[in-house]
Amino acid sequence: MAKDMSDTFLYTTPLDPRAKPLIDELIVEYDSRYGNYFSEEGAAAEMNRYPAEAFAPPHGNFVLLIRNGETIGGGAFKHYDDHTAEFKRIWTRSDLRRQGLARKVLFELEAQAARQGYSRIYLTTGFRQPEAVGLYLTNGYTALFDVEADPEVYKTLPFEKHITHLVASLALLGDAPPSQPQAVNHA
Repeated sequence: MAKDMSDTFLYTTPLDPRAKPLIDELIVEYDSRYGNYFSEEGAAAEMNRYPAEAFAPPHGNFVLLIRNGETIGGGAFKHYDDHTAEFKRIWTRSDLRRQGLARKVLFELEAQAARQGYSRIYLTTGFRQPEAVGLYLTNGYTALFDVEADPEVYKTLPFEKHITHLVASLALLGDAPPSQPQAVNHA
């Protein structure tokens, strides 16, 4: 089981060299699950769809989960609308899965989105990612599709979660967003 004390969140940018393991493994994973189903260029096209600036404050953010100097997880969000952050690229290293790391990243992203003034989260996952579907459903996200239908019918599966309670709680605590880049241990 993972030791929480050695895990640290680092707010940075997708261009940070420490983000490379996250991006490289996501490309391999997406290509292994989808091939060129969504694009002839495969997952690399999806990973390069948004500029790094989309994941920068004040409207977005990019976080890595670091353990003993190694990137073991991460995720990002960008502006969707004035009240909604869109989560992207939530990932944990494949050899460290089933330890609650994805949930840890998800909760950190939710808290950061709330710190930045968002009250709603929107995200999509692919139809060949049942683990992600389970993660979102068990952590308070509402499926914006019929969960009983064949997920391939939808191709991408949208979810939402209202985080107004986090916004209010963080305001009471005076919890402000960290500056870029900064290591934060919210363990």
